[in-house]
Amino acid sequence: MPSSPPSSPSSPSSRFTPAGLLRGPGRPAWLSPAVFRTEALAGLVVGLALIPEAISFSVIAGVDPKVGLFAACTMAMVLAFVGGRPAMISAATGAVALVIAPVVRQHGLGYLIATVILAGVFQIVLGALGVAKLMRFVPRSVMVGFVNALGILLFTAQIPNLRDVPWAVYPLVVGGLVLMVLFPRLTKAVPAPLVAIVILTVITVAAGIAVPTVGDKGKLPSSLPVPGLPDVPFTLHTLTVVAPYAFAMALVGLMESMMTAKLVDDLTDTPSDKSREAVGQGIANIVTGFFGGMGGCGMIGQTMINVKSGARTRLSTFLAGFFLLILCIVLGPVVSTIPMAALVAVMVLVSVGTFDWHSVKPTTLRRMPVGETAVMVITVIVVVATGNLSIGVVVGSLTAMVVFARRVAHLTGVTSVTDPDGTQVVYAVTGQLFFASSNDLVTRFDYANDPDKVVIDLSGTHVWDASSVAALDAIETKYAQRGKHVEIIGLNTSSARLHGELSGELTAGH
Repeated sequence: MPSSPPSSPSSPSSRFTPAGLLRGPGRPAWLSPAVFRTEALAGLVVGLALIPEAISFSVIAGVDPKVGLFAACTMAMVLAFVGGRPAMISAATGAVALVIAPVVRQHGLGYLIATVILAGVFQIVLGALGVAKLMRFVPRSVMVGFVNALGILLFTAQIPNLRDVPWAVYPLVVGGLVLMVLFPRLTKAVPAPLVAIVILTVITVAAGIAVPTVGDKGKLPSSLPVPGLPDVPFTLHTLTVVAPYAFAMALVGLMESMMTAKLVDDLTDTPSDKSREAVGQGIANIVTGFFGGMGGCGMIGQTMINVKSGARTRLSTFLAGFFLLILCIVLGPVVSTIPMAALVAVMVLVSVGTFDWHSVKPTTLRRMPVGETAVMVITVIVVVATGNLSIGVVVGSLTAMVVFARRVAHLTGVTSVTDPDGTQVVYAVTGQLFFASSNDLVTRFDYANDPDKVVIDLSGTHVWDASSVAALDAIETKYAQRGKHVEIIGLNTSSARLHGELSGELTAGH
């Protein structure tokens, strides 16, 4: 399938107007018929794939299917204009559904809507404060683990659709996979997933094959959503009830959205505005809440379908939501006949394509540092065990920080040279001094046998924190107790400033 070539940050194809659909001097990025066709067909495939997902997440949240479907429509269409990552798909997600499910069970739909709106407000505030910049602290090993875990989750999510089903489901899934693998060899003008969905639907309807369909997942809506305020009392008590859930939803939503945006950045070799995306997520959730939707965030599975179908602009994002709305309301009876086997085949192929197979090759594992591999594996295990991508990313990032701290701490060295006359010893410290390395620093000196004058040369290191200053103070104190004088030299500007401000102030009595 023809697709727009990756563009650099300064190239015309990467410059979008606030409306999100223009490039260069007022020229639409999708003006080319080939690009428009690619974007439209990708949006149609994503719209179809969103239906069972949105319905399933509605069930998880304990709400009517239309609540999830409307959320998918509004999230995608709004973010096409206000989001910061072209070609990314946002809709109702499992992570958000898990967070807000207790609100529905304990307080009802009105409180759910209020939670979604407040979560959007939180996301706008967090986005304005620059929380999206924290993404630079997510290491590559966590990203690889995140992607691999996603591939596993996408695959395992299809297993319920393959249990206790008519035998005809299995050849249909296999047939769909074969179609999607072989069809691109004939032409890439039409997305292979769309071809597989159409052909399998025609076969099952024409032959009267009784298999589970999209309609079996839940009733599709028959009318447009109507905006309105949540049916809750506007009191302080309501705020205290929904605020904790709203804040949790805001954090989970931003985490998944930022990870999705970063993944698309890497796949397309184009940049995105993470702060704008964070604010856009908030705006989309507020709009979704006022239209009675359950809210959502970035969807990696559907985004992968969109990007791998060749989509690169905001048009595909908008059309995914628009087509979903049309499919549900206008073509609901037709969409209901789509066999779930077709959508299962699409998601299985996406899961296989998502998994980073290179990362688990024996040659790669032999060359990769053990700590990096451990971080990746831990991220995968936590995500798969919890079913929550955000928790896995947090645990993986914390593990990576511990591994890094241990590695850097072991690089700190201390060497000593005693003057020939025995009146002075010079200790040269190299490496980085921080809490993990400075604790061992105190043990690297010969307090009893050193001469009366001790020089500690820190020109080969940097003092990062109060723990390091406290360690230097402890060294001076141990020498002073033996009547020996310590001189610290070689501090760089920032280290000298920190040492000057904190030295002598970190022990009791000061």
